[in-house]
Amino acid sequence: MRVLLVEDDQLSREAIVEFLQDELNLETQDAEDGTIALQLLEKEKFELVVTDIKMPGISGLELLKRIKESYPLVDVILMTGYSEISDSIEALRLGAADYLLKPVNIDELSLTIGKIQERYRLINENKNLKESVQKMDIEVSASTQRIKALQNTIREIQESGKMAVFSKHMRKVVDLSLKFHENRDIPVLIQGETGTGKEMIARLIHFGEGLENPGPFIPINCAAISAQLFESELFGYETGAFTGARPGGYIGKMEQAQGGTLFLDEIGELPLEMQAKLLRVLQQKELYRVGGNKLIKLDVRFIFATNRNLRELIDENRFRSDLFFRIETGNILLKPLREKTEEILPFAQYFLEYYSQRRNRSFKFISQPARSILEKYDWPGNVRELQNAIERVVLLFDEENLQPWHLSHLYTENVSRNTQKIEGVPIHPGEIMLPNDGFSIEELEIEIVSKAMKRFKGSKTIVAEYLGISRSALRSRLRRLDERQNEP
Repeated sequence: MRVLLVEDDQLSREAIVEFLQDELNLETQDAEDGTIALQLLEKEKFELVVTDIKMPGISGLELLKRIKESYPLVDVILMTGYSEISDSIEALRLGAADYLLKPVNIDELSLTIGKIQERYRLINENKNLKESVQKMDIEVSASTQRIKALQNTIREIQESGKMAVFSKHMRKVVDLSLKFHENRDIPVLIQGETGTGKEMIARLIHFGEGLENPGPFIPINCAAISAQLFESELFGYETGAFTGARPGGYIGKMEQAQGGTLFLDEIGELPLEMQAKLLRVLQQKELYRVGGNKLIKLDVRFIFATNRNLRELIDENRFRSDLFFRIETGNILLKPLREKTEEILPFAQYFLEYYSQRRNRSFKFISQPARSILEKYDWPGNVRELQNAIERVVLLFDEENLQPWHLSHLYTENVSRNTQKIEGVPIHPGEIMLPNDGFSIEELEIEIVSKAMKRFKGSKTIVAEYLGISRSALRSRLRRLDERQNEP
């Protein structure tokens, strides 16, 4: 990534350039004012511009406007003082990636640039993945038919994130999300279990599929903020509003979302006393900061998400019914993965290719026995758990085909959650403990073959692949099994 730093203060400019080059290893050029910066942008390509707001001549805001008009794909980070907070909010509306308070904290600068680099990386990986999938030329088989179906679906990945649509249910969710994108005044409630992708859908509603600037997307996790801080965090506060208040006051998350979207995740955790205030904001589209007497008009889209049953919380007097009926005007329900099993194998194949390319591994296919395991597992953590499971496999192993033993951690976790009586324990290569009194390898082999035949309903082809032996070797063992069972 090439960075252009625009700062009129020479000492500050030199210090930041040194940090960007030496610590972050970024190719960096600098300019002392906006005029020189625009001249450099005409001659050279930059992915990121970091600029001060207050500068002689062309200000940082004016520079931002010109960059977005002429170079819309270039990201811009603004550096600002406390007295220029209002300018920073305006900058977000104009398309700035973020703003940082001066003096700039190098950790915050590094984190902000890291997020931008990650977005560029994902865009490039998505492009490479599409190209590689389109070039795949594999002989026709049951395995390749699944992969070809996956190719057609990967083309539906949205530009606003790594979204792959693998079921009719998710196609309907996407269509509904895009309709809500066109209606900013409608509050949207997204309901679904942990790991179903609620924030991803919220971002789709915000960004849509077009190239227009939808304004800032401000997420807030209601479960991560104490009840005492909720009001000031959402509404902001004026100078001297309470002991310990920041000099100059604080612009709350609602105002930060002006012209864009406020995403309130885990809305079921919102304290009751805040629910009434939130309801008023939704109805009136206005607020007062804590300790303030100035009425502030809002132009904000509200999106809410929860993994709780809000109707049950209403019955328990822990959630206001009037707020519930207000926020569910636009309602999206995300089904858990166990209720849309047609998504399991496409997602598994998608993640397998993604992490194999990322870690330079050889994985390309999922064996039939491994598919059976993936399809029968209940995935309590939904798509997020499936993604983590495949990433773990790619991290620990390097083969062309994903096999059942690569997924041994799934049966171990499933056994630990299962409170019913189970027979024996799973066999994990490298973790087998031999009994003190000895045992018969032949009897163990016969029992393994017998259990495998039961698991895969007598399919010799699948059992042979699962056990890693030929069909003729399996037939030999089955004959011995028959002989043992027919012994008097």
